[in-house]
Amino acid sequence: MNSYKKVLIDAMGIKEQEKVLILTDDNKINIANKLYEEAKNIAKESYLFVMKPRRVSGEQLPLEVEELMKSVDVVIAATTVSMTHTNAKVNALKSGTRVASMPGITEDMFENGAINANYDEVIKLTEVITEKLTKAKYARIEKDGYTLNLNLDGRSGVSSPGVYKNKGEGGNLPSGEAYIAPIETGVNGKMLIDGSMVGIGLLKKPLLVEIENGKIVKLEGDDDNKLSILFVSEENHTIAELGIGTNSAARLTGVILEDEKIYGTVHIAFGTNTSFGGKNQASCHLDGIILNPTLYLDDEKLLENGRFL
Repeated sequence: MNSYKKVLIDAMGIKEQEKVLILTDDNKINIANKLYEEAKNIAKESYLFVMKPRRVSGEQLPLEVEELMKSVDVVIAATTVSMTHTNAKVNALKSGTRVASMPGITEDMFENGAINANYDEVIKLTEVITEKLTKAKYARIEKDGYTLNLNLDGRSGVSSPGVYKNKGEGGNLPSGEAYIAPIETGVNGKMLIDGSMVGIGLLKKPLLVEIENGKIVKLEGDDDNKLSILFVSEENHTIAELGIGTNSAARLTGVILEDEKIYGTVHIAFGTNTSFGGKNQASCHLDGIILNPTLYLDDEKLLENGRFL
């Protein structure tokens, strides 16, 4: 089974009586076409919709696209930037549509990357970590002498294993992460982001971010000028997410879709988090990957230098 068909059958569980929408933009048409050709052989109806690329991750989609997403059983979005944290995705899930978001997807990922993981193993670990996030009242990330404290009290973890076979399920594909929206005013400290960063890609040198009461007060690094959107508004530079990668097949590529799934990594994000239990609505959602972190959930050391304990 080729990896495009694997996505449709193993990850999305598409059935022959279902309707499938392949949603894409001008930059990802080649991948979308391959998914569409496979979908036509499986589903009752398959549609291919092409739009212009959105400018940043989290930018809202046109209402017409949202209505189309709600009208089908399955949406697979092969796009340039992420539509995960958009109203269109949230409302499609509420209507019962299964949604797979593939921002920045590359053909190389289909051949060599996280899509080829053992999904059963990813599901098992992701569910364990999600339960721990839900129970935890706080988290602490430590790396190279820096510490970031995050208040998680009352927030629920979200499981994103990359398998969405039940009505109203959705998330990234490929995936393999457990994540949570911290209390927006309850994050303090300093942390190094040294893997990759949305808006930059692979980082040659780390970014040092300082956060007070959930907001970035200082951001230092060679490419920090590429992250000006974070400071367009207060909402944009507010903490949005803490995530933990659980996919052992994921690689560091500079594409956040795969990078944030790397086994034993942690990522933090800024901007919108209303789609997964947070209260901050912004015009972006930017993730940064922390390699080889030590992570505590309450008093339990979950990761030590990137190794699950």
